[in-house]
Amino acid sequence: MASPDVEQEILERSLTEHVPRYAVILHNDDVNSMEHVVDALLKSVPTLSEQHAIKVMMDAHADGTAVVTVCPLETAEFYRDRLQSFSIGASIEAA
Repeated sequence: MASPDVEQEILERSLTEHVPRYAVILHNDDVNSMEHVVDALLKSVPTLSEQHAIKVMMDAHADGTAVVTVCPLETAEFYRDRLQSFSIGASIEAA
């Protein structure tokens, strides 16, 4: 029989693998400055480093959109809403 720690790890891994994941998408625009976008990313998605926020902003600037992060739906909705509160174009889609 597996130890309680091993059973807990298996349960957590199983739950994590079955939670649908969603991508938070940043949309480029001609209104917001690059500095404002990076600042909004850092304030909205606490797991982002400044370097990653700059990369996401530059990718969106070059390609029109960029994936900010991939996470469960409720978290993705929160991040999208926070970005939109800074007048930043953002959406979510199934990952």
